[in-house]
Amino acid sequence: MIDTVIKPKTKVKTKVERPKLHKVILVNDDYTPREFVVRVLKAEFRMTEDQAHKVMITAHRRGVCVVAVFTKDVAETKATRATDAGRAKGYPLLFTTEPEE
Repeated sequence: MIDTVIKPKTKVKTKVERPKLHKVILVNDDYTPREFVVRVLKAEFRMTEDQAHKVMITAHRRGVCVVAVFTKDVAETKATRATDAGRAKGYPLLFTTEPEE
């Protein structure tokens, strides 16, 4: 007689989570020209003239404004590139990121 051992097969289900999102924030300063801020917003964040102007005015009035929400890597890259564009022209333009709640 042949003894056969049968082991049950277990399936492992992997949970796929959505990546955590991060906000890109424009910080207002008193030196960077408004037109330049609008130009950077249009170039880096692909905003229309009207959208970029509204974001710039909101940051001007409130001190900060959320520009967009991306995955962490994309948010950090865009914030760095936008900040570097201001630094290249000698402006203290600053974009930061923070996790979205």
